[in-house]
Amino acid sequence: MRKLHFHLCGNYKESYEEELTIFETDFGRTWLLVGIFVLLVIIPLTGSAYTLYLLNTIGIYAIAAIGLNLLIGYTGQISMGHGAFFGVGAYTAAILTTRLGLPLLLALPLSGVLTAVVGMIFGIPSLRLKHLYLTIATLAGQFIIEYILVQWESATGGAEGIAVSNGSIFGIELNTDRSFYFLIFISLIVMTWVMVNLIRTRFGRALVAIRDNDRAAEGMGIPIFKYKLLAFGISSFYAGFAGALFAFYMMTITPEPFNMWLSIEFIAMIIIGGLGSVSGAIFGTIFIVSLGEVLSMVTEFLMNFGPAASVSITMAPLREFVFGLSIVLFIIFEPKGLAEIWRILRSSFRLWPFSY
Repeated sequence: MRKLHFHLCGNYKESYEEELTIFETDFGRTWLLVGIFVLLVIIPLTGSAYTLYLLNTIGIYAIAAIGLNLLIGYTGQISMGHGAFFGVGAYTAAILTTRLGLPLLLALPLSGVLTAVVGMIFGIPSLRLKHLYLTIATLAGQFIIEYILVQWESATGGAEGIAVSNGSIFGIELNTDRSFYFLIFISLIVMTWVMVNLIRTRFGRALVAIRDNDRAAEGMGIPIFKYKLLAFGISSFYAGFAGALFAFYMMTITPEPFNMWLSIEFIAMIIIGGLGSVSGAIFGTIFIVSLGEVLSMVTEFLMNFGPAASVSITMAPLREFVFGLSIVLFIIFEPKGLAEIWRILRSSFRLWPFSY
């Protein structure tokens, strides 16, 4: 029997192997290897202490932002408690290592698992609540966890916090920015790879169906509450894992960083980077962390001119104003975020010198 071949325009898959391929060409795979080599060899060998600190901060926050993007961007469940879950992971890692004496390699995943359990508890209202009401419920979770971190002094140390040792892996002490750089970015690469493949599975497609129309998804046989709860759990696991890395890297943790402003920053990262895009979460993290550093430099520069007190009072709301303005501008002019800008640039280079 003769086979009929239809030549159609488009990128069509003929097998499951092709469907699961992330980089479809040798060119893409080559640049991936080059990027990993630069990330794990060139930068740590040549970067200054400040550069490594900035990149380490970006790497930690990017892991948490990827988890939040699964919940908001792919599932459509808005959460205002991600900063608190980040703090749960940090305190869990600190308690496991200082009180129970567990090694770093065991404390990291256990912190993520316990944070996932906490996140699923606060995700239970997603069965009945949606949109603004679910946002308020998760905001309540943020305030509850903040209160516990401050008041449960026997476990968290209260306002004084907990001092954490850097830890070691296979006898290698993680006592410098460079040594932590490898741990953080290897973790980021693994967690990104897991998330990219998770989104392409049946589970990930079910989450997208719930986001687009949960009633239609339920009519198709998708158990929406189960999938929403799992989305909360996986998102919280990423936040807890990142929080544990943060605790080991900073060595001292207090309740102050894990407030509602941190949750807002995480939301800004995925909105500016691009909702429903793993790479967008990373782009958004780079943008927000870099913007924060630039604003700090601007504030320090302006404080050298005029009375320091008046300048500091004037510059106090600048951070919130610029962050809010950035979100509004991206929503108006590029709702799909930096990931869409990168896609357009990549397509332009692919078609150069020809235009559309």
